[in-house]
Amino acid sequence: MIMDKYASRRFDIQKEDAIDVTVLEAIPFDYPGSATEVVYETDEFTAVCPWTGLPDFARLIIRYVPDRSLVELKSLKYYLTSYRNVGILQEHVVNRILKDLVQLLHPVSMQIETEYKERGGIKTKATARWERERP
Repeated sequence: MIMDKYASRRFDIQKEDAIDVTVLEAIPFDYPGSATEVVYETDEFTAVCPWTGLPDFARLIIRYVPDRSLVELKSLKYYLTSYRNVGILQEHVVNRILKDLVQLLHPVSMQIETEYKERGGIKTKATARWERERP
């Protein structure tokens, strides 16, 4: 009988508490009410599969209409980099980033999109949206 030599192979995986939310900083937006749409994109987002530890590579798009705050870009880069060794499902990433950024910025609206590179013949796209309740 042939034994699967990869069955017990696993890489070190960090838990979600390794995501560094404290590094995020907000800076003032001088044009509240202007309906300005801000879009940040990167093709270098990475996290890992929570079961195998294998890397997941994605294109990440953050799209939002700010109210009074913008995210400071260097802090956003460090925040996103903190996902590098975190075991998190692809579909959960968009919701976690959305939660953290909405809590920081209190925008008018925000959308987070990921498009993961194909693995095992399957490509994953996920989108999470948030919109401020209207009075």
